[in-house]
Amino acid sequence: MLTAKENLREVIRGGKPDRFVNQYEAVQLLFHPYVLHNPSPAKGQENVVNAWGVTNSFPAGTPGAFPVHTPDKIVVKDIENWKEYVHAPALDFSQEEWDMFKAQYDAVDGTKSYKAAFIAPGLFEQTHHLCEISQALMNYITDPDEMHDLIKYLTEWELKLAEGICSHLHPDAIFHHDDWGAEKNTFLRPEMFADFFVESYKQIYGYYHDHGVELVFHHSDSYCATLVPYMIEMGIDVWQGCMASNNVPELVKKYGGKITFMGGIDNKMMDFEGWTPEDCRKAAVDVCEACGNKYFIPCITQGGPGSVYPGAYKALCDEIDKYNAEKFGLKIEEIEEARLPWQILF
Repeated sequence: MLTAKENLREVIRGGKPDRFVNQYEAVQLLFHPYVLHNPSPAKGQENVVNAWGVTNSFPAGTPGAFPVHTPDKIVVKDIENWKEYVHAPALDFSQEEWDMFKAQYDAVDGTKSYKAAFIAPGLFEQTHHLCEISQALMNYITDPDEMHDLIKYLTEWELKLAEGICSHLHPDAIFHHDDWGAEKNTFLRPEMFADFFVESYKQIYGYYHDHGVELVFHHSDSYCATLVPYMIEMGIDVWQGCMASNNVPELVKKYGGKITFMGGIDNKMMDFEGWTPEDCRKAAVDVCEACGNKYFIPCITQGGPGSVYPGAYKALCDEIDKYNAEKFGLKIEEIEEARLPWQILF
């Protein structure tokens, strides 16, 4: 039997996977020294100011933290003078800090899992974290030059972060967040999105690919079907977070071989108050039957292993294991042995 990592590689290459990849089983999410210098709220915590000056809260019952944008907390007061307000955090970390995280990477069995550096937020998210979402969207229309300059500034910072990650930690994958849409549409029309972001992401993801990173996972739990050609151009290997509204089976048929889709199971299908194992079973079986196990990974759409309601994520994992055992004649014990212990972050 293939290890989880080997099986994921076969799925992405359209080779001979011997089962469905089970959500995040082949991707170990790891971090880097920047997280030590960028405060983030724990679940239930409010009004934590991060290294960019953005205030975040993490309400109970939600999958993650989000900026607080009361007028007094918006960082960019005037987009024409954004340089007065936006000051990139330093990325000159001590060797001791790099060594601490390198030890975590070294401790992961790289035969069973990709070692993926976790990076968030991305360029689009950072602009609306700094400016506030509705104002940022207006800025793209009314002040495109300033937004191009801001994105260039953020891109240069990300490239410096990438340099440190690659030279000190040597991951074989990255897992990069940047939500580009809501459930039914993208935030920017595709042509506008391309104008602002394609070249910057080609630089960022190109750097990682050129410095030892085999796979780029990009998380956007949203509708982004119209952006898939740009994802391919950017160098994204796996789009994680593709919601059911994207018609994932059709995307697999159309773009399989150029990009892999990881998702298809919206949290609302099985991660809600009163969820049952039967809900998880239906969500898993339906999407696996519809998409097949090449160029597709059944997964919740949120950007990390876990669930809002305790136990739902693990139950979904169990149902995918059962489906794999039934469909491919495997033993669950062998499937479990082929991967690392489950990581549940959220």
